[in-house]
Amino acid sequence: MTILESRYGKSRVRVARLIRQKDRHDFYEMTVGIRLEGDFDSSYIEGDNSSVLPTDTMKNTVYALAKEDAVTQPESFGLLLARYFLTGNPQVTRARVEVAQHPWHRHGRFSFVSGGSHRRVAVVSASREAAIIEAGVTGYVLLKTSGSAFEGFLKDRFTTLKETGDRILSTSLDALWRYRGDDVSWAASWHGVMKLITDTFAEQESASVQHTLYAAGEAVLAQCEHIENIRLTMPNRHYLLVNTEPFGVDNANEIFCPTDEPHGLIEAVISR
Repeated sequence: MTILESRYGKSRVRVARLIRQKDRHDFYEMTVGIRLEGDFDSSYIEGDNSSVLPTDTMKNTVYALAKEDAVTQPESFGLLLARYFLTGNPQVTRARVEVAQHPWHRHGRFSFVSGGSHRRVAVVSASREAAIIEAGVTGYVLLKTSGSAFEGFLKDRFTTLKETGDRILSTSLDALWRYRGDDVSWAASWHGVMKLITDTFAEQESASVQHTLYAAGEAVLAQCEHIENIRLTMPNRHYLLVNTEPFGVDNANEIFCPTDEPHGLIEAVISR
């Protein structure tokens, strides 16, 4: 028998860093996941742990390196961690680090307000020769009440959905785009991409979720030469029109039942 693939690491490492400036505080909170690939077969087959860096050590490394300036950006922090594990561990051939930043918005010099449930994310997959850096967002909720339709779709004997030229469109967006290198202004790029996605969602006359997904990816690639491709996942968070006739109430497309289970799931990778 042989091991075709193996990897191990530490997941859900929570860390927060407070930077004390003279006139204000800066606060960063992240959840980090680490996975290492390399020459670990003996630990599986023979129970030989001599090449195994404990996952507890990985957790401690996150805490120790959070003191560095790289902690202020998910991409730079992920790169720092990946390169650290490669440098000190010759048995490791690839390090993958996922960083999810919890948003906090400043409210005064020393206080902050939660930025919501979405997370800015970065994924770094590095070998000693090269690093692939991806950035994006998870759980970014969008909604618009006009400019969305779903008509002309395929029907069979089980189809009950009615066509509509005017519906609520909502999604909890996951997006991940791949950079062409690491000479990037991480924060400026992330905010720029998110504005393009948000503006496209708001302004496009949508014929479907697929139509909007492609338009958002197209807008990003058209204006961001430093991005190679983008993966977009857009579950359709339904707002179902309520039948209020039994209550003697007229419902002119105004009263809805929000539901996210079950939901449609639309995804694609768009490249140049």
